[in-house]
Amino acid sequence: MPFIRPPAFRLPTFQRTFSSPFSNVTSTLTARSRTSRSASQPTRCISLLTQAACRQPRLVLAPTRASALLLNHSATRLWTQTNVRHFATATATIAVDTTERVQKLRELMKDPQYNVTAFVIPSEDAHQSEYVAECDERRAFISGFTGSAGLAVVSLDSAVLFTDGRYFLQASQQLDSNWTLMKSGLPDIPTWQDYLIKNLPAGSRIGIDPLVFTATDAVKLETELAKVGSSLVSVPNLVDMVWDQHQQHLHNNARPRRPARPLMMLTTATAGRTHLDKIQQLRKDLALKGVTGFVVSGLDEIAWLFNMRGSDVHCNPVFFAYATVTQDKVSLYLQKEAISEEVRVHLGPTVDIKDYETIFDDLKAKSGELKAKKEKWLLGSRTNLAMAVALGKGNTVEARSPVIDAKAIKNETELHGIRQCHLRDAAAIINYFAWLEDQLLNKKAVLDEADGAQRLQEFRAEQKGYVGLSFDTISSSGPSGAIIHYKPEKPTASQIHADQVYLCDSGGQYRDGTTDITRTLHFTQPTPHQKRCFTRVLQGHIAIDSIVFPEGTTGYLLDILSRQALWSDGLDFRHGTGHGVGAFLNVHEGPHGCGARPAYNEIPLKSGMTLTNEPGYYEDGKFGVRIENILLVRPVETRHRFGEKQYLGFEHVTFVPIQTRMMDRELLSKREVEWINRYHAECLEKVTPYLKEESLGLRWLQREAQPI
Repeated sequence: MPFIRPPAFRLPTFQRTFSSPFSNVTSTLTARSRTSRSASQPTRCISLLTQAACRQPRLVLAPTRASALLLNHSATRLWTQTNVRHFATATATIAVDTTERVQKLRELMKDPQYNVTAFVIPSEDAHQSEYVAECDERRAFISGFTGSAGLAVVSLDSAVLFTDGRYFLQASQQLDSNWTLMKSGLPDIPTWQDYLIKNLPAGSRIGIDPLVFTATDAVKLETELAKVGSSLVSVPNLVDMVWDQHQQHLHNNARPRRPARPLMMLTTATAGRTHLDKIQQLRKDLALKGVTGFVVSGLDEIAWLFNMRGSDVHCNPVFFAYATVTQDKVSLYLQKEAISEEVRVHLGPTVDIKDYETIFDDLKAKSGELKAKKEKWLLGSRTNLAMAVALGKGNTVEARSPVIDAKAIKNETELHGIRQCHLRDAAAIINYFAWLEDQLLNKKAVLDEADGAQRLQEFRAEQKGYVGLSFDTISSSGPSGAIIHYKPEKPTASQIHADQVYLCDSGGQYRDGTTDITRTLHFTQPTPHQKRCFTRVLQGHIAIDSIVFPEGTTGYLLDILSRQALWSDGLDFRHGTGHGVGAFLNVHEGPHGCGARPAYNEIPLKSGMTLTNEPGYYEDGKFGVRIENILLVRPVETRHRFGEKQYLGFEHVTFVPIQTRMMDRELLSKREVEWINRYHAECLEKVTPYLKEESLGLRWLQREAQPI
């Protein structure tokens, strides 16, 4: 896949005033207990500890026939039931009327106790997650745009939504007349930071919630705003207040709390290393950096570090937590509901389990000690501003989290699991494509895109070790395929037509790995133009798969290979070529990637990393093409070793045939034809044992893997 509430919890009130990293901002916050759910009016000031308001939960389907085949682990069952819910969500392509929501937000902005000219609403939660729990979907609530990437700015007289090329079409369909779409990356479109500086009056007060902004971004933005006399102001999350009022207006007070579902423990047979081993390595990294402690705030970092998985975020096997690590102490901050005897036994006596709500109190208490001892703690570059403030100015250094770097390089146990789960996943995909073709051509069935996604999930659920989806399936027919992160939903999902291009991007979470695969098919006869576009995409895919490169090479430098054939026809695509993938973790994983983002030029590809290979092409209103495999970065033996460097290449672990019907063979070179035939021979050899004899799937594989 391209890389792309209840009332506020109530406690006895206490006041906390802290000085922010901003030179002129002091925020007073009020913390209240989450144990009582008073029906009193919404709190006007909330603390860093107060949990975000949550909206009405989506409907959850009863477990399907296939999901009943899953393992009887309680957390696995919870995961599956949670992750089939997307089939019953509200339609993704109908604009929501946001008039009242935006109006209420502006009323709060003008309130004297906040007095802000504009309020910034990012997509991320307090952990800077790309995909967030429903209770943190503030940007989606206020704007109506449900894509995973975007940022909204609401001023007293305008409302704008910034998003990248993956979501231009979707955002244009979902935003109502209250909003202006800002297509990030296009000529003459400012960044959201430039918009605040150049489009708002000098002397503006820009409101942010310090829980959902990184300290790094906040300090940079404050510096730029100061040049025009504007300032950055920490305020409670005003969208939470609007959200809460909105739900009360609907007479619905049954919104869920922040999820705290049962946790899964991983053994070394799956993780390859104990959590104690990982912590010891982290301590060595901290010593080398000259810091005495580290705050771990990324949910996937915590899940990896402690060999635990959860299901608090849709399709992401993570759980809400924070952690702190010093040379002599480890604390894991969990929600009380998630703490069980199994968790205590797994973590052992060396890990101190604390309440998720107490992290900011502990950091504040640590602040004075750090200053007195002249010690510093490390904060990851994506740690929220509230944590930096709690630890105190001058007590921290910021850098990329060492856990992110360690997690990106898979050990041999993880690599083995990744290879194995991809074979089972390939069997599910092949069974699905064979079934879909039979339904459309032989049975003349009428199926829509959501029906297809549902059936594919059932095929996956039949596979050993299946836990759930790794993201919502992109099952798209014809024009829907041009929406890069399309999500089919009843009742607006389009019918799957045999005479249209069908793009299917999907993935699964297995106990031994995470998958992400895209195939583009045509069930009858594609047009010459469609075949040419498909072949240009395929040539870029082959170029990436085949490259050999020296150590130190970045994905930024390789990106051009995926586009060269498309460029020769004046075509291109508006997303990265590839992203890292977790090991039974998030489907999008950094810090590396392959694309035109300058950040990708800072991280060289290393042996053990995973990377998707997914060039594409999209024609709005017509069709889309994408071909995606997951690759492993591995050492390559070369005839020479110039500069005594190790050379690297890619091992593909995705084995589903690439449809030859869609290829324009006149465009393919001899080497490209040889690659296709070798790849299809691998698919046939590796996946056949996972398919039933005489099954539709096996016959489909045997036909599609024939050499050209």
